[in-house]
Amino acid sequence: MTKNIDLPKHSVLYFVLAPIWVAALVLLDQKIKQYAVQQLKGTAGSSLIPGVLGLQYVENHGMAFGMLQNAGLFFITVTVLVLIVFCLLYLAIPEKKRFFPISAGLVFMTAGAIGNFIDRLRLGYVVDYLKLEFISFPVFNLADCFLTWTAVLLALLFIFYYKNEDLEQIRIWKKSV
Repeated sequence: MTKNIDLPKHSVLYFVLAPIWVAALVLLDQKIKQYAVQQLKGTAGSSLIPGVLGLQYVENHGMAFGMLQNAGLFFITVTVLVLIVFCLLYLAIPEKKRFFPISAGLVFMTAGAIGNFIDRLRLGYVVDYLKLEFISFPVFNLADCFLTWTAVLLALLFIFYYKNEDLEQIRIWKKSV
């Protein structure tokens, strides 16, 4: 019994649009981070929506919520592996309207992972700048939003929308005799 990769067939458009969207989202993330460095670094920050959302420059040498500080090589390795998994999953998703939310989610999560990956490679840390003022919460960035909001939305879809039959169509490892 061997395992073969069995990927669904996709149109050229399926392969062209995803990288364009990923690139656009990464560019947006990087431009906002560049703005944050230029405008916020060395300042006390500012309030966008008083009492709700503010801007504050933070250099995050860890991961979400500041965990695992100064583990750069670990983050780079994990990010490369995660990106490979995202690409394989993207290729495994049938090109059907029902599965569009998963494809779109993977695009956003890939963009978020790449956005923070670029910071880690280029700077050795991730630039964070969004601060919730109504609770004590770590400062974060747009790439973090892409990752966390999408993960939550996909989790809800997998719990409440997709059935086992749907998920079986996504499997890339097919048993063969």
